[in-house]
Amino acid sequence: MIRLALAVFLLAALPAAARAQVLTLDEVLRSSATNAPAILEAITRERQADGRRLSAEGAFDTLFEGDAQSRLLGYYDGTVVEARASRPFVNNGGGLYAGYRASRGEFPVYEDKAFTNRLGEVKVGAVFSLMRDRLVDERRTKLGLASRDIELARLDREMVAIGVQRRAVGAYQLWVVAGMRVGVYRDLLALASERQKSIERQITLGARPEILGTENRQNIVRRQTLLIRAEQELASAANALSFYLRDADGDPMTPGPERLPGAFPELRLPPLGGDLARRIDRPDLETILVRLDQAAARRQLAENDLQPRLDLRAEAAKDIGPIGLGGPNRTPAEAIVGVRFSLPLERRQARGRVAEAVAEADGLRLRRKLIEDQILVEVNDLAIQVGAAERLVALAGDEAALANRMAEAERRRFQLGASDFLVVNLREESAADARLRQLDAEYRRSASRAELVAATVDRAQLGL
Repeated sequence: MIRLALAVFLLAALPAAARAQVLTLDEVLRSSATNAPAILEAITRERQADGRRLSAEGAFDTLFEGDAQSRLLGYYDGTVVEARASRPFVNNGGGLYAGYRASRGEFPVYEDKAFTNRLGEVKVGAVFSLMRDRLVDERRTKLGLASRDIELARLDREMVAIGVQRRAVGAYQLWVVAGMRVGVYRDLLALASERQKSIERQITLGARPEILGTENRQNIVRRQTLLIRAEQELASAANALSFYLRDADGDPMTPGPERLPGAFPELRLPPLGGDLARRIDRPDLETILVRLDQAAARRQLAENDLQPRLDLRAEAAKDIGPIGLGGPNRTPAEAIVGVRFSLPLERRQARGRVAEAVAEADGLRLRRKLIEDQILVEVNDLAIQVGAAERLVALAGDEAALANRMAEAERRRFQLGASDFLVVNLREESAADARLRQLDAEYRRSASRAELVAATVDRAQLGL
């Protein structure tokens, strides 16, 4: 405890430039959120969905068509050139169209409509859907589904990011606790090394038997072995953390032991309650809502196909210029109104799609209820773990403090010659084990808090 207080004091006394080298959890999370390959891959899927939406918008593009034909052989020598532009309505299944047509030469009687005045014929018209395709049609439905796909891709990216950030927090916590374990074993080795100097002086003076020095050197070798194993675990934890800690180019960076903090990151607990599952803004729950919207859109399209088709067409045309070979009857302006009606008699295809969409929506609602219940159980279980971890940390801290006092007292007795080497060694190792158990308890508390933060989707603490 004295060493920890001294470390905190020295850290506070360091200049700002030196303190900045300590690797914080916020730095790891910022790096991970910006450069993690899994998150970048999810962003590309979002871009793909945006491309599909742009493709769906293409169904409303203006279409230009041109056609020309000329008789090269035969009795008639008629030539016709025609151009037409059309554009669908965005709020109706119909559309607008306009065209221009010009002809030269003679045509057979069955192609009398090909004749125009000398400067051709202009035409403009519109088609309106009065029943089927009036409120929804395939083009608008595909566009709406594509827009929802963008939302699904965004939610998928958030789910991936939450998972990556949770793993980043876990890797950081493992690195921190591995560094603290190294500190415990290094302190334990330092005690034995300092004792060796004292024992050798006492052996030189004849106050201690020579075998005691050999026994303590054996103890030093064993503690060195423990330290090397702990350093190996620290190096492994740093290597795992480098997957989330990356430079500006996205390349992994392995943090050195000099960047270790002196404590675990502090994570705030969310307010708990019975309606927690409904208060959490979880992407998986939002995904169900978006899919419900898509199912509703598909149902509306299927119900639209159950209706009869009744289209109204209005058209105006006017030949311009001198009278052509077709005669003067083409010169007056024309206005044409027409309707088209069709009705599928059995409509089994549309009824089947309606039943499919209804069943899909029912399944998604049940799925949402299942996820809400799972969230509630998961969060309550994590809250129980956090509460138990808090109590275990307190008990482990008391045990470590008592074991440390016993070890210090036994060392003073050993220095005064009132204690045995075996006893003081056991006291020191017991204090070290108690400190390790305290570190494990603190790690479990920090890990359970991180799990709760991820389960409740605390974006601020996850660096999102």
